[in-house]
Amino acid sequence: MTPRIKQLREQSLNAINRISAERALLITEFYKDHVAPGDSIPVQRAKAFEYLLLHKSICINDPELIVGERGPAPKATPTYPEITLHSLHDLEILNSREKVWFRVDEETREAYAKTIIPFWEGRSNRDRIMNAMSSEWHDAYEAGIFTEFMEQRAPGHTVAGYQIFRKGMLDIIEDVEESMQSLDFINDPQACNKLEELKAMKISANALIVYANRHAEKLDQMAINEANTERRNELHEMARICRRVPAHAPATFHEVLQHYWFVHLGVVTEVNPWDSFNPGRLDQHLYPFYKTETEAGTLSRDKAIELLESFWVKFNNHPSPPKIGVTAEESSTYTDFCLINLGGVKPDGSDAVNEMSYILLDVIEEMRLLQPSSMVQLSRLNPDKFIDRAIEITKTGFGQPSIFNTDAIIQELVIQGKDITDARNGGCSGCVEAGAFGTESYILCGYFNLPKILEITLHNGFDPRTKKQIGPKTGDVSTFDAYIQLLEAFRVQVEHFIRIKITGNDIIEKIFMSHIPTPFLSLIIDNCVARGMDYIQGGARYNTNYIQGVGMGTMTDALTALNKHVFIDKSLTLAEFVKALEDNFEGHDALLYQLLYKTPKYGNDDDAADSQLMDVFMIYYNAVKGHISPRGAQYRINLLPTTSHVYFGSVMHASADGRKAGLPVSEGISPVQGADRKGPTSVIKSAAKIDHLHTGGTLLNQKFSPGFFEDETAIRKVSGLVRSYFRMNGHHIQFNVVDADTLRDAQKHPEQHQDLIVRVAGYSDYFNDLGTDLQNEIIARTEHEAM
Repeated sequence: MTPRIKQLREQSLNAINRISAERALLITEFYKDHVAPGDSIPVQRAKAFEYLLLHKSICINDPELIVGERGPAPKATPTYPEITLHSLHDLEILNSREKVWFRVDEETREAYAKTIIPFWEGRSNRDRIMNAMSSEWHDAYEAGIFTEFMEQRAPGHTVAGYQIFRKGMLDIIEDVEESMQSLDFINDPQACNKLEELKAMKISANALIVYANRHAEKLDQMAINEANTERRNELHEMARICRRVPAHAPATFHEVLQHYWFVHLGVVTEVNPWDSFNPGRLDQHLYPFYKTETEAGTLSRDKAIELLESFWVKFNNHPSPPKIGVTAEESSTYTDFCLINLGGVKPDGSDAVNEMSYILLDVIEEMRLLQPSSMVQLSRLNPDKFIDRAIEITKTGFGQPSIFNTDAIIQELVIQGKDITDARNGGCSGCVEAGAFGTESYILCGYFNLPKILEITLHNGFDPRTKKQIGPKTGDVSTFDAYIQLLEAFRVQVEHFIRIKITGNDIIEKIFMSHIPTPFLSLIIDNCVARGMDYIQGGARYNTNYIQGVGMGTMTDALTALNKHVFIDKSLTLAEFVKALEDNFEGHDALLYQLLYKTPKYGNDDDAADSQLMDVFMIYYNAVKGHISPRGAQYRINLLPTTSHVYFGSVMHASADGRKAGLPVSEGISPVQGADRKGPTSVIKSAAKIDHLHTGGTLLNQKFSPGFFEDETAIRKVSGLVRSYFRMNGHHIQFNVVDADTLRDAQKHPEQHQDLIVRVAGYSDYFNDLGTDLQNEIIARTEHEAM
């Protein structure tokens, strides 16, 4: 790490998260004073984007090589009042949170109190959404069946493809103009709407060019006052680059990094996809530039690494926009979920690992930053050296990179109807979500609490916490005399709540289609320009909506326990079991002992438990499949929680697996914390019994003791474990390499563990920044000593 990178890294780590009112004030100014009469909604949104890029502060940090910040300074985080409006109470929560706070100064509070809130109250997209929801949706939301997601964020999780690395904005403007000229105003009833969208796209593309030129002007001004000759030359070169990209396609390694970064800033300035926009297959995109320049002698390996590490810092300067309401209170993370994909296969299906793949792994290990997150796509065609190198980094306890099954992802995408080449060019974003990069609008719609639905099933559609009848009456449990009756009642409840969830999602999507088009994002997703249609209106080549199922392990073990003790062993009635749950097992010690220690558990390759896993999976899958959204997106499932498994557990009574009231439910498809007792091989054999290929992603967490990784033999064992799981079509696996004693000590003495990073659920975070419930959940995950 060069002195420059050490300085930039320290600047980023020491920067304080704070709320910036700058964007909110600018967007308010625009909508108050600058909306032209007669402008269409897409053109309004494009002009608002242009206004932001013309007036937002230009921040250039000494001595960086890649320029551009989301806010006026590193970690000065903008807000998006047209999407979701923070109240003064929200700002106070964010300012005073014990962990992961965002400082809010008096000037920002005043801007909100006097300008931002008075204008946007009742006008934000979230206000529109909440007012449009039915009473049954609100009842399910209040009960904790699902959390807010698109309700307070804009559509995200898409990933850029090859196009943005091969075209400049001027090239894209030519495409826009060509699409305009091809409009058929006689035979196409949508031609006028398409023209407005294309006008908006052209305005947006030009706006980014102007924004880059503003950086060039400032860099030249800085150069005039720079005494150091070497830095002065750097500033002039950076100014040249900013005048070239993103207007033109990048031609050098430095240019391609700066080009992407301006596009990234454009996406996150236009709206708040909140997380997960990323450059995708970065080694594939960068390698041609690197190879050309190193062979020509104009770029050294060391200089390329320094540029990459400067690029890495930019991501870490950007916490995601903070949430509001109960979501602000319960959310334990504000990483931006930018997931760098490495490895995988080429468009022709051959091994894609190259020299840049290994250079980027070196950068990941050396920088050791939370953002960007990173993963390796592992195909059966990739060399063992590649997976071994990734695990060498993972064993340091950093929690990165995670590991994904390229061959499974390709099959998933092809099953969804993608062209094989588009599927091979795809990968994952966010936590584990699969998509066809640069060609697909794939949007996450929110987390779905499966164990809570079982709780409601056991109460005949009644929620014991909110005291409301929120589900259909599927039968008094005292009348059930067979497991199949319980499973059928659960199926009916899942379908009922999926109907509520999807109906709500469809309303949300229509509101976004009408009020919040994204002309800039649409520029960089294939087919939007050619069709003259917005990303959020179905313009992309492929369109998908995912609903994230949560609590598979808890759900599986709960059904297994009910089946065994009530219907097989007949040791108690279902009504008696429900009474024990309502009592939180107080006075039911013998039953609790049986549940914890004498009942089959998922994660141990035991069909007595794993058969219930497959039951739950198929019920959930069948409830979601076949639904089509207003923009033509297919609804599909994935299985991940981020941190929602903590919140979902907090709104539940005790569950039949022995979990007590208020504790987290299981995360992803991982076993219940501590239930996997037969080692990691049994875990992957259990997890592989579901059909990963008919999901859009599944998340599996495992924890190993650091002492396990003593030599290369141990690394090869873990590599073999991953390869074995992937041969069974497992989608994803990630590792925490830290012992429970260290984590417990960090809880007691956080000041001694300020750099302790753990894998949470699809992302890494500082252990000290996690809430106590989430810390305890991570500690409780089984720690494997050997295989």
